[in-house]
Amino acid sequence: MTILVTGGAGYIGRHLVQALAAAGESVAVVDLPETAARVDVPFLGVDLTDAGAADAVADFARTQGVDAVVHLAARKRADESVERPEWYHRQNVGGLETVLAASRAAGVTRFVFSSTAAVYASSDHPVTEDAELAPANPYGATKLEGERLVERFASETGARAVSLRYFNVAGAASAELAEREAHNLIPIVVEALASGTPPVVYGGDYPTADGSCVRDFIHVADVADAHLVALRALGSGASHRVFNVGTGRGATVLEVVENLIRLIGSAVDPVVAPRRAGDPAVVVADVARIRRELGWQARHDLDAILHSAVATAASRA
Repeated sequence: MTILVTGGAGYIGRHLVQALAAAGESVAVVDLPETAARVDVPFLGVDLTDAGAADAVADFARTQGVDAVVHLAARKRADESVERPEWYHRQNVGGLETVLAASRAAGVTRFVFSSTAAVYASSDHPVTEDAELAPANPYGATKLEGERLVERFASETGARAVSLRYFNVAGAASAELAEREAHNLIPIVVEALASGTPPVVYGGDYPTADGSCVRDFIHVADVADAHLVALRALGSGASHRVFNVGTGRGATVLEVVENLIRLIGSAVDPVVAPRRAGDPAVVVADVARIRRELGWQARHDLDAILHSAVATAASRA
């Protein structure tokens, strides 16, 4: 049988497709038509918000013998979601509804949903899966709504489903799989340092070791592996389960920036700017549940993430 990866031509998606293929799984991808050249597995190019997309995906799934879906396709910029909340809802929730309708029609029995730590309120740390859910932006809100849609899908169809709440995904397994757009901290800093521009750290007065925010950075290869483990665990257990995907260890933003400066050999110093509204001081995953129930844990530390980000950026320059 085949695993269908929506968004499989993207940053996390391409890592996942590679990991699945290496594990001997049959894989197919659904993504936007213009991304077809990025993958070398059976591909359907479609905008999931278009009329008729559900029928197209269902037909493709039947043709490919799909029994499991990993839904990654989504927009993921919190700042952009604040500027365009209705569009984000249409893209993320509407796109998911299309895939769920196609999954019903094609008889999919396993479903893994790409969620985010942005569904949580900012008060608890480390954050367990039972912490308060209170997204601070429309992006997080679309993902929380998505989890509930997936839970209902599993309940109504008898399928087994998992929602994986990623923390700060970074790094790359190779240059060709590296993130193409610098929207997250590490690629933003690497890009700035490569051009000789001082990287900006937002907030220097948080109640942390050096005054900057603390985040849980997880290697994208570990995120891909978590999907593979989740898929294989979907034959038993509750109809819908939720797991954090992180390392359980935090690093300050200044620590990350200073390590990147050292690795690149830059003489540029970071600039500390005022806090951004809505940025919590500490966001670190409690990963006890996924370790206990699925036997998964991250294998890459922060140093490996930063080295991979610098190496892949250099090889693409």
